[in-house]
Amino acid sequence: MAIKIAVLPGDGIGPEIVNEAVKVMDVLNRSFGLDATWQEGTIGGAGYDVDGDPYCEATRELVHASDAVLLGAVGGPKWEALDKPLRPESGLLRIREDLGLFANYRPTKVHSQLLDASTLKPEVIDGVDILVVRELVGGIYFGQPRAIETVDGERRGYNTMVYTESEIRRIGRTAFEAARLRSNRVCSVEKANVLEVSELWRSVMIELHESEFSDVELSHMYVDNASMQLIRNPRQFDVIVCGNLFGDILSDEASMLTGSIGMLPSASLGEKFGMYEPIHGSAPDIAGEDKANPLATILSVAMMLRFSLGRNDLAEKVEKAVENTLDAGVRTVDLAFGGETSVGCAAMGDAVCAALEELA
Repeated sequence: MAIKIAVLPGDGIGPEIVNEAVKVMDVLNRSFGLDATWQEGTIGGAGYDVDGDPYCEATRELVHASDAVLLGAVGGPKWEALDKPLRPESGLLRIREDLGLFANYRPTKVHSQLLDASTLKPEVIDGVDILVVRELVGGIYFGQPRAIETVDGERRGYNTMVYTESEIRRIGRTAFEAARLRSNRVCSVEKANVLEVSELWRSVMIELHESEFSDVELSHMYVDNASMQLIRNPRQFDVIVCGNLFGDILSDEASMLTGSIGMLPSASLGEKFGMYEPIHGSAPDIAGEDKANPLATILSVAMMLRFSLGRNDLAEKVEKAVENTLDAGVRTVDLAFGGETSVGCAAMGDAVCAALEELA
Protein backbone atom coordinates (compact mmCIF):
# COMPACT_ATOMS: atom_id res chain seq x y z
CA MET A 1 0.00 0.00 0.00
CA ALA A 2 1.37 3.40 -0.99
CA ILE A 3 2.47 5.79 1.74
CA LYS A 4 0.28 8.90 1.94
CA ILE A 5 1.94 12.23 2.68
CA ALA A 6 0.11 15.50 3.26
CA VAL A 7 2.14 18.38 1.80
CA LEU A 8 1.37 21.85 3.20
CA PRO A 9 3.59 24.47 1.51
CA GLY A 10 2.19 27.43 3.44
CA ASP A 11 3.40 31.00 3.02
CA GLY A 12 6.43 33.02 1.96
CA ILE A 13 9.28 30.76 0.93
CA GLY A 14 7.26 27.71 1.97
CA PRO A 15 6.20 26.70 -1.56
CA GLU A 16 9.79 27.08 -2.86
CA ILE A 17 11.49 24.96 -0.21
CA VAL A 18 8.73 22.34 -0.21
CA ASN A 19 9.00 22.04 -3.98
CA GLU A 20 12.66 20.99 -3.59
CA ALA A 21 11.74 18.46 -0.91
CA VAL A 22 9.10 17.01 -3.25
CA LYS A 23 11.79 16.62 -5.92
CA VAL A 24 13.75 14.51 -3.43
CA MET A 25 10.68 12.38 -2.73
CA ASP A 26 10.27 11.90 -6.48
CA VAL A 27 13.82 10.51 -6.63
CA LEU A 28 13.11 8.24 -3.67
CA ASN A 29 10.07 6.87 -5.49
CA ARG A 30 11.79 6.49 -8.84
CA SER A 31 15.18 5.16 -7.78
CA PHE A 32 14.70 3.70 -4.29
CA GLY A 33 11.22 2.18 -4.34
CA LEU A 34 9.66 4.42 -1.69
CA ASP A 35 6.11 4.03 -3.11
CA ALA A 36 4.76 7.29 -1.69
CA THR A 37 1.98 9.55 -2.90
CA TRP A 38 1.24 13.06 -1.71
CA GLN A 39 -1.50 15.61 -1.84
CA GLU A 40 -1.24 19.33 -1.20
CA GLY A 41 -3.35 21.24 1.27
CA THR A 42 -3.49 24.82 2.50
CA ILE A 43 -2.37 26.18 5.85
CA GLY A 44 -1.50 29.53 7.36
CA GLY A 45 -2.04 32.70 5.37
CA ALA A 46 -2.50 30.67 2.19
CA GLY A 47 -5.27 28.79 3.94
CA TYR A 48 -6.95 32.01 4.99
CA ASP A 49 -6.75 33.41 1.47
CA VAL A 50 -8.38 30.32 -0.06
CA ASP A 51 -10.70 29.10 2.69
CA GLY A 52 -10.99 31.95 5.18
CA ASP A 53 -9.36 29.68 7.77
CA PRO A 54 -5.63 29.09 8.49
CA TYR A 55 -6.40 25.42 9.26
CA CYS A 56 -9.55 24.54 7.35
CA GLU A 57 -11.59 21.35 7.62
CA ALA A 58 -10.37 20.05 4.25
CA THR A 59 -6.75 20.29 5.41
CA ARG A 60 -7.65 18.69 8.71
CA GLU A 61 -9.25 15.75 6.91
CA LEU A 62 -6.22 15.45 4.63
CA VAL A 63 -3.66 15.26 7.43
CA HIS A 64 -5.73 12.81 9.45
CA ALA A 65 -5.88 10.52 6.42
CA SER A 66 -2.10 10.66 5.85
CA ASP A 67 0.87 8.76 7.21
CA ALA A 68 2.96 11.92 7.67
CA VAL A 69 2.80 15.68 7.10
CA LEU A 70 5.43 17.83 5.37
CA LEU A 71 5.03 21.55 6.08
CA GLY A 72 6.85 24.58 4.71
CA ALA A 73 6.33 27.74 6.75
CA VAL A 74 3.54 30.11 7.75
CA GLY A 75 3.17 33.82 8.36
CA GLY A 76 3.87 37.20 6.85
CA PRO A 77 2.99 40.89 7.19
CA LYS A 78 0.06 40.48 4.79
CA TRP A 79 -2.01 38.83 7.54
CA GLU A 80 -0.83 40.66 10.67
CA ALA A 81 -3.95 42.86 10.87
CA LEU A 82 -6.30 39.87 11.07
CA ASP A 83 -7.92 38.84 14.32
CA LYS A 84 -5.66 36.43 16.17
CA PRO A 85 -7.71 33.25 15.42
CA LEU A 86 -7.41 33.99 11.69
CA ARG A 87 -3.68 34.68 11.59
CA PRO A 88 -1.34 32.12 9.98
CA GLU A 89 0.34 31.25 13.29
CA SER A 90 -3.02 30.21 14.71
CA GLY A 91 -3.24 27.55 12.03
CA LEU A 92 0.15 26.19 13.01
CA LEU A 93 -0.74 26.01 16.69
CA ARG A 94 -4.06 24.36 15.85
CA ILE A 95 -2.57 21.60 13.70
CA ARG A 96 -0.02 20.81 16.41
CA GLU A 97 -2.75 20.58 19.03
CA ASP A 98 -5.15 18.69 16.74
CA LEU A 99 -2.57 16.02 15.89
CA GLY A 100 -1.27 15.80 19.47
CA LEU A 101 2.28 16.66 18.43
CA PHE A 102 3.69 17.05 21.92
CA ALA A 103 7.37 16.33 21.15
CA ASN A 104 9.38 18.55 18.85
CA TYR A 105 12.81 17.19 17.87
CA ARG A 106 15.17 19.94 16.69
CA PRO A 107 18.64 18.56 15.89
CA THR A 108 21.58 20.94 15.58
CA LYS A 109 24.50 19.28 13.81
CA VAL A 110 27.49 21.29 12.67
CA HIS A 111 28.65 20.12 9.24
CA SER A 112 32.42 20.13 8.88
CA GLN A 113 32.10 21.71 5.43
CA LEU A 114 30.39 24.74 6.98
CA LEU A 115 32.68 25.51 9.90
CA ASP A 116 33.58 28.87 8.41
CA ALA A 117 29.94 29.77 7.73
CA SER A 118 29.25 30.31 11.42
CA THR A 119 30.20 33.55 13.16
CA LEU A 120 31.67 31.45 15.99
CA LYS A 121 35.23 30.17 16.00
CA PRO A 122 35.62 26.75 14.32
CA GLU A 123 37.28 25.30 17.42
CA VAL A 124 34.16 26.15 19.45
CA ILE A 125 31.60 24.53 17.13
CA ASP A 126 33.52 21.66 15.51
CA GLY A 127 31.79 18.37 16.33
CA VAL A 128 28.63 19.92 17.80
CA ASP A 129 25.66 17.52 17.66
CA ILE A 130 22.76 18.61 19.87
CA LEU A 131 19.14 17.51 20.00
CA VAL A 132 16.67 19.99 21.47
CA VAL A 133 13.50 18.20 22.60
CA ARG A 134 10.85 20.88 22.91
CA GLU A 135 7.44 20.33 24.47
CA LEU A 136 5.08 21.57 21.77
CA VAL A 137 1.42 21.60 22.83
CA GLY A 138 1.57 23.11 26.32
CA GLY A 139 3.21 25.97 28.15
CA ILE A 140 2.66 29.66 27.53
CA TYR A 141 1.60 29.25 23.89
CA PHE A 142 -1.50 27.30 24.91
CA GLY A 143 -2.11 28.30 28.54
CA GLN A 144 -5.29 30.01 29.66
CA PRO A 145 -6.26 32.69 30.55
CA ARG A 146 -4.70 34.95 27.94
CA ALA A 147 -5.86 38.33 26.71
CA ILE A 148 -5.24 41.98 26.00
CA GLU A 149 -7.69 44.03 28.03
CA THR A 150 -8.15 47.56 29.28
CA VAL A 151 -8.03 48.12 33.04
CA ASP A 152 -8.38 51.61 34.54
CA GLY A 153 -7.90 53.15 31.12
CA GLU A 154 -4.66 51.26 30.43
CA ARG A 155 -4.13 48.27 28.19
CA ARG A 156 -2.79 45.15 29.85
CA GLY A 157 -1.69 41.92 28.18
CA TYR A 158 -1.17 38.60 29.89
CA ASN A 159 -0.47 34.93 29.11
CA THR A 160 -0.35 31.89 31.32
CA MET A 161 2.50 29.38 31.45
CA VAL A 162 1.11 26.12 32.75
CA TYR A 163 2.29 22.50 32.71
CA THR A 164 0.75 19.46 34.33
CA GLU A 165 2.79 16.70 35.88
CA SER A 166 1.74 14.26 33.15
CA GLU A 167 2.76 16.67 30.36
CA ILE A 168 6.21 17.09 31.90
CA ARG A 169 6.65 13.38 32.44
CA ARG A 170 5.63 12.66 28.83
CA ILE A 171 8.18 15.00 27.25
CA GLY A 172 10.82 14.00 29.80
CA ARG A 173 10.42 10.33 28.92
CA THR A 174 10.80 11.23 25.24
CA ALA A 175 14.05 13.08 25.93
CA PHE A 176 15.53 10.31 28.07
CA GLU A 177 14.70 7.69 25.45
CA ALA A 178 16.32 9.82 22.76
CA ALA A 179 19.44 10.23 24.87
CA ARG A 180 19.78 6.46 25.19
CA LEU A 181 20.27 6.35 21.42
CA ARG A 182 22.91 9.10 21.53
CA SER A 183 25.46 9.98 24.24
CA ASN A 184 23.18 9.21 27.18
CA ARG A 185 23.05 12.76 28.58
CA VAL A 186 20.05 15.00 29.20
CA CYS A 187 20.12 18.63 30.29
CA SER A 188 16.75 19.85 31.53
CA VAL A 189 16.37 23.60 31.01
CA GLU A 190 13.92 25.77 32.94
CA LYS A 191 13.81 28.74 35.34
CA ALA A 192 13.09 27.01 38.64
CA ASN A 193 14.58 29.78 40.76
CA VAL A 194 11.74 32.18 39.95
CA LEU A 195 8.90 30.25 38.23
CA GLU A 196 6.66 27.78 40.02
CA VAL A 197 5.90 25.97 36.77
CA SER A 198 9.64 25.43 36.33
CA GLU A 199 9.96 24.29 39.93
CA LEU A 200 7.42 21.57 39.16
CA TRP A 201 9.22 20.81 35.88
CA ARG A 202 12.51 20.17 37.70
CA SER A 203 10.86 18.08 40.40
CA VAL A 204 9.10 15.81 37.89
CA MET A 205 12.27 15.42 35.81
CA ILE A 206 14.20 14.30 38.90
CA GLU A 207 11.47 11.83 39.90
CA LEU A 208 11.31 10.41 36.37
CA HIS A 209 15.08 10.08 36.22
CA GLU A 210 15.25 8.25 39.53
CA SER A 211 12.36 5.88 38.76
CA GLU A 212 12.98 4.99 35.09
CA PHE A 213 16.16 6.48 33.64
CA SER A 214 18.89 6.35 36.27
CA ASP A 215 21.27 5.04 33.58
CA VAL A 216 21.08 8.39 31.79
CA GLU A 217 23.08 11.35 33.06
CA LEU A 218 20.73 14.19 34.06
CA SER A 219 21.74 17.80 34.64
CA HIS A 220 19.72 20.97 35.17
CA MET A 221 20.32 24.48 33.89
CA TYR A 222 18.48 27.77 34.10
CA VAL A 223 17.46 29.02 30.67
CA ASP A 224 19.49 32.22 30.87
CA ASN A 225 22.65 30.26 31.65
CA ALA A 226 21.80 27.69 28.96
CA SER A 227 21.55 30.42 26.33
CA MET A 228 25.02 31.60 27.28
CA GLN A 229 26.51 28.10 27.49
CA LEU A 230 25.22 27.25 23.99
CA ILE A 231 27.58 29.88 22.65
CA ARG A 232 30.42 29.46 25.15
CA ASN A 233 30.74 25.67 25.04
CA PRO A 234 28.07 23.99 22.89
CA ARG A 235 29.81 20.59 22.89
CA GLN A 236 28.84 20.09 26.54
CA PHE A 237 25.25 19.36 25.42
CA ASP A 238 23.76 16.17 24.02
CA VAL A 239 19.98 16.28 24.55
CA ILE A 240 18.33 19.46 25.86
CA VAL A 241 14.74 19.12 27.06
CA CYS A 242 12.63 22.18 27.74
CA GLY A 243 9.20 23.72 27.57
CA ASN A 244 7.55 25.31 24.57
CA LEU A 245 8.80 28.89 24.90
CA PHE A 246 12.35 28.11 25.98
CA GLY A 247 12.71 25.41 23.32
CA ASP A 248 11.57 27.81 20.61
CA ILE A 249 14.20 30.38 21.58
CA LEU A 250 17.12 28.05 22.35
CA SER A 251 16.79 26.04 19.13
CA ASP A 252 16.85 29.20 17.02
CA GLU A 253 19.95 30.32 18.91
CA ALA A 254 21.55 26.91 18.39
CA SER A 255 20.89 27.13 14.66
CA MET A 256 23.58 29.78 14.34
CA LEU A 257 26.18 27.24 15.44
CA THR A 258 25.59 25.62 12.04
CA GLY A 259 26.01 28.87 10.13
CA SER A 260 22.38 29.28 9.08
CA ILE A 261 18.91 28.63 10.39
CA GLY A 262 18.31 27.22 6.91
CA MET A 263 20.13 24.04 7.99
CA LEU A 264 17.84 22.92 10.83
CA PRO A 265 15.05 20.39 10.23
CA SER A 266 12.49 19.30 12.79
CA ALA A 267 10.11 16.49 13.63
CA SER A 268 6.94 17.09 15.62
CA LEU A 269 5.74 13.78 17.00
CA GLY A 270 2.70 12.48 18.86
CA GLU A 271 1.26 9.11 19.71
CA LYS A 272 0.02 8.60 16.14
CA PHE A 273 1.05 11.45 13.83
CA GLY A 274 4.28 13.10 12.74
CA MET A 275 4.76 16.48 11.09
CA TYR A 276 8.04 17.60 9.53
CA GLU A 277 9.17 21.14 8.80
CA PRO A 278 12.23 23.41 8.85
CA ILE A 279 12.49 25.42 12.07
CA HIS A 280 12.80 28.73 10.23
CA GLY A 281 9.96 31.03 9.28
CA SER A 282 8.42 32.09 6.00
CA ALA A 283 11.05 34.78 5.19
CA PRO A 284 8.63 36.96 3.19
CA ASP A 285 11.45 39.38 2.33
CA ILE A 286 13.00 36.81 -0.04
CA ALA A 287 9.87 34.91 -1.10
CA GLY A 288 9.77 34.27 -4.83
CA GLU A 289 13.41 35.30 -5.34
CA ASP A 290 14.94 31.79 -5.47
CA LYS A 291 17.23 32.66 -2.53
CA ALA A 292 15.92 30.31 0.16
CA ASN A 293 17.93 27.39 1.51
CA PRO A 294 15.91 24.16 1.05
CA LEU A 295 18.29 21.91 3.00
CA ALA A 296 16.38 22.11 6.30
CA THR A 297 13.23 21.01 4.48
CA ILE A 298 15.05 18.22 2.66
CA LEU A 299 16.56 17.07 5.95
CA SER A 300 13.05 17.17 7.43
CA VAL A 301 12.13 14.60 4.77
CA ALA A 302 14.94 12.44 6.14
CA MET A 303 13.43 12.75 9.63
CA MET A 304 10.02 11.81 8.18
CA LEU A 305 11.52 8.70 6.60
CA ARG A 306 13.11 7.75 9.91
CA PHE A 307 10.34 8.47 12.41
CA SER A 308 7.05 8.06 10.53
CA LEU A 309 7.77 5.82 7.56
CA GLY A 310 10.21 3.33 9.10
CA ARG A 311 12.79 3.84 6.34
CA ASN A 312 15.98 4.66 8.20
CA ASP A 313 17.91 3.30 5.23
CA LEU A 314 16.47 5.99 2.97
CA ALA A 315 16.87 8.67 5.64
CA GLU A 316 20.58 7.93 5.65
CA LYS A 317 20.65 8.18 1.85
CA VAL A 318 19.08 11.65 1.91
CA GLU A 319 21.46 12.82 4.65
CA LYS A 320 24.41 11.43 2.71
CA ALA A 321 23.23 13.24 -0.43
CA VAL A 322 23.17 16.52 1.50
CA GLU A 323 26.67 15.85 2.82
CA ASN A 324 27.95 15.05 -0.68
CA THR A 325 26.35 18.22 -2.05
CA LEU A 326 28.10 20.30 0.60
CA ASP A 327 31.35 18.43 -0.11
CA ALA A 328 30.99 19.50 -3.75
CA GLY A 329 30.97 23.14 -2.63
CA VAL A 330 27.34 23.88 -3.51
CA ARG A 331 26.08 26.74 -1.33
CA THR A 332 22.97 28.88 -1.11
CA VAL A 333 23.59 32.53 -0.31
CA ASP A 334 23.14 32.08 3.46
CA LEU A 335 25.96 29.50 3.49
CA ALA A 336 28.40 31.22 1.13
CA PHE A 337 31.42 32.83 2.79
CA GLY A 338 34.77 34.21 1.74
CA GLY A 339 33.59 35.10 -1.76
CA GLU A 340 32.12 31.66 -2.53
CA THR A 341 29.70 31.46 -5.43
CA SER A 342 26.12 30.74 -4.38
CA VAL A 343 23.22 29.01 -6.11
CA GLY A 344 19.49 29.47 -5.83
CA CYS A 345 16.94 27.36 -4.01
CA ALA A 346 16.01 25.30 -7.08
CA ALA A 347 19.63 24.67 -8.03
CA MET A 348 20.43 23.46 -4.52
CA GLY A 349 17.48 21.08 -4.68
CA ASP A 350 18.64 19.81 -8.08
CA ALA A 351 22.15 19.27 -6.71
CA VAL A 352 20.85 17.18 -3.80
CA CYS A 353 18.67 15.14 -6.17
CA ALA A 354 21.65 14.47 -8.43
CA ALA A 355 23.75 13.41 -5.43
CA LEU A 356 20.92 11.15 -4.27
CA GLU A 357 20.63 9.53 -7.71
CA GLU A 358 24.33 8.67 -7.53
CA LEU A 359 23.68 6.66 -4.36
CA ALA A 360 21.10 4.43 -6.02
